Amino acid sequence: MTPLTIVPRWEWRVFGDRFSTAEATFGALEPERVQESDEVYLLSRRTDASVKVRDELMDVKELRAVDDNGLEQWEPVLKGAFPLAADDVESVFGALGLPAPEAGRNAYTLDELIDELVEPCADLKAVHVHKHREHFTVGGSMAELSEIAIEGGATRTIAVESEDPARLIDSVRRLGLDSLPNVCLARGLKALAGFGALRFAVIDVGTNSVKFHVGERRTDGGWRTIADRAEITRLGEGLDEDGRLHETPIERTTAAIAAMADEARQEGAEQIAAVGTAGLRIATNSTELIDAVRDRCGVEIEVISAEEEARLAALAAISALGIAKGSFVVFDTGGGSSQFTFGHGTSVDERFSVDVGSVRFTERFGLDGVVSADALHRACEAIAAELGGLDDRSAPDALVGMGGAVTNLAAVRHGLATYDPDVVQGTVLDRDELDRQIELYRTHNVEERRGVVGLQPKRADVILAGACIVRTVLEKLDSESLTVSDRALRHGLLAARFGSGANTNARPKGER
Repeated sequence: MTPLTIVPRWEWRVFGDRFSTAEATFGALEPERVQESDEVYLLSRRTDASVKVRDELMDVKELRAVDDNGLEQWEPVLKGAFPLAADDVESVFGALGLPAPEAGRNAYTLDELIDELVEPCADLKAVHVHKHREHFTVGGSMAELSEIAIEGGATRTIAVESEDPARLIDSVRRLGLDSLPNVCLARGLKALAGFGALRFAVIDVGTNSVKFHVGERRTDGGWRTIADRAEITRLGEGLDEDGRLHETPIERTTAAIAAMADEARQEGAEQIAAVGTAGLRIATNSTELIDAVRDRCGVEIEVISAEEEARLAALAAISALGIAKGSFVVFDTGGGSSQFTFGHGTSVDERFSVDVGSVRFTERFGLDGVVSADALHRACEAIAAELGGLDDRSAPDALVGMGGAVTNLAAVRHGLATYDPDVVQGTVLDRDELDRQIELYRTHNVEERRGVVGLQPKRADVILAGACIVRTVLEKLDSESLTVSDRALRHGLLAARFGSGANTNARPKGER
């Protein structure tokens, strides 16, 4: 192995078809050099280490650090000539996250390495890459615009490198690349080659909470959860008063979304999709939040229609619960609205949304503390009146509920001190259980509710209204119980935007 004394560099790399600001900057400069090269990359399902053969040398770099800005520090650890000694082969496999196979030779040519050790391993893939590279200096950092072609695909990428992270951040901003995810070359090549698992993130901006999910799409088309959480930001606080989003809720929600975007990029998400629902549909100044989020973290929020919200939520529930026969109703109740989807088998017959949400009715009827039986009755009558679209309908074979209120009711039903989506998923809530919890919340103030095991503390003030909405839905649809789906809008969005049939090479809808 050749000793390496190169100082590790920090790197920011992006992929895409066009980079307007960066290309305008490069267009005003003469390339310092232009290179054509044919290289071989060894890609691994286990790691994103850079393992390539260039100029007949095995070149290996490993990720050493990721800073708070998402910059990645890559350190060269091997540069070996062929035939490659067995010890160096062991180092290569270590960088690829795999134990070295038993060596049948003292040294390997490149062909022998690929034919005998790489191709027989299902976790590895050798990819032949042609590069056209143009090199520039921008703000004291090295910048490289590359066109990359492999068998069956091509893409463009810009890499910016420096030993000084502060200088690098400045250069990245000058090039207008700071709103795009930092994706290392190995991960980008794996996406281009369709090899290994890809990660995507979705953010659901609701009236009461922001929900976040990172999913890893396996090569078989299935999904593995990497991160899944929600943060109550009360974006719709005061919305009923004047139809506008207020400054403090906007600031809270923007900060939550920015943190989620950072987490998604740290987890290696290729793209981020973000949608806004009832609160952003209703508010006359919804662009204030959309602009603030775009400026803060580069994520573009798409305000979707009530019909699209219902479709995506139903897609998540139907696929997760395996509903395949008979009639069904899927409803998703949130802070500002509730969505209903009617269908049978796997077909959707009707979708609609109503402005019935837990935040709105909490504020309207003062349901955030101890409530008299008469006051509760008046609130339930008002909920029933606004859910008139459910009147005179046949009871479905399957009634599925989702959303924060429903999943919290299920968590309380099980007494979950720590939320467990696998326990909540498929829980059956009947009328008796809903009546029990309604009486529990009606007779306790918000501080006392926070002590209820299974109830998310930040939802304590709106849970009574949410439970009343759920109970009213059962009564309207003449159903004795409902089945809870922990899989909601964000899971449907993930499947629709990034599923195996989606075009994930297109420009991300959720990012600038």
